[in-house]
Amino acid sequence: MRKRSITLLSDGTLFRKENTLYFENARGRKPLVIEGIYDIYVYGHVSISSQALHFLAQKGVAVHFFNHYGHYDGSFYPRESLHSGDLVIKQVEHYLDPEKRLKLAKLFVTGAAKNMERNLARFGAKHKFDGLLEELNGYGKITEVMNIEARIRQEYYALWDEHLPEGFKIVKRTRRPPGNEMNALISFLNSRLYATIVSELYNTQLVPTVSYLHEPGERRFSLALDLSEIFKPIIADRIANRLVKQGIIKKEHFRGDLKGVLLTEEGMKTVINTYNDEMRKSVRHPGLKKNVTKQRLIRLEAYKLIKHLVGVREYEPLVAWF
Repeated sequence: MRKRSITLLSDGTLFRKENTLYFENARGRKPLVIEGIYDIYVYGHVSISSQALHFLAQKGVAVHFFNHYGHYDGSFYPRESLHSGDLVIKQVEHYLDPEKRLKLAKLFVTGAAKNMERNLARFGAKHKFDGLLEELNGYGKITEVMNIEARIRQEYYALWDEHLPEGFKIVKRTRRPPGNEMNALISFLNSRLYATIVSELYNTQLVPTVSYLHEPGERRFSLALDLSEIFKPIIADRIANRLVKQGIIKKEHFRGDLKGVLLTEEGMKTVINTYNDEMRKSVRHPGLKKNVTKQRLIRLEAYKLIKHLVGVREYEPLVAWF
């Protein structure tokens, strides 16, 4: 059975009865076949019984929670079953060694920049970040690398903005809360992508809390933040660009809330459906010589990182060919 992601947008209860998982809300009770679930994304106010959590843990199903704005809040992360002690040591060694950490951090930023260049060419604004990347190579501190990443992204958003329709300009990147419709759309997609990467990392031997570009934190899977730099341009940004340019997402798909803007439930459904369709699309992988889904590319990127950490092959960030 092919597994799929489950999204819960409405309020309700998730519980287990015998060997079946159920979601119950005002519209009724729906059985969820546990063997067919890859992960679960919760946007509504959902109560989950302890029996359901035990069941999900047994089956290795991660559950991701999002707040009122569709921003990622946290995950129920089942006990890791794939971790390798040797790899954990190698992963930590690369964090503790300033030179090794800096090398990986720069590669994540370089990969992100190259994918932003690809996007700008697709959007109609050919541009290279050669000057900033050359500057990046001369830096020796993580804070300096992060500064270059921020400058690249600021320049990228300004150039992308020139090709976005009126009413859907980024203007200035704002997050918590988003200041306008395009910021709300980008943030929503970035949060969904981050959670997807967390799920993919769960299915590898990597420790998701040990990272290189972003500082490891007690309450976040910072390695997912590292990998998201590479995938945000080619997944989240491309989806956002297509949704607004094709008129699939309109002004009525948003509503004001206090000092910010957020997607309506209908807007979230539209974005999530488009996101899921995009992640299921296949591309021809030049190295593997076969078709792989875009979601699978995330797992493959994690495997490339593992090979780098154990000394099999130097890591090269994914630069979109599609």
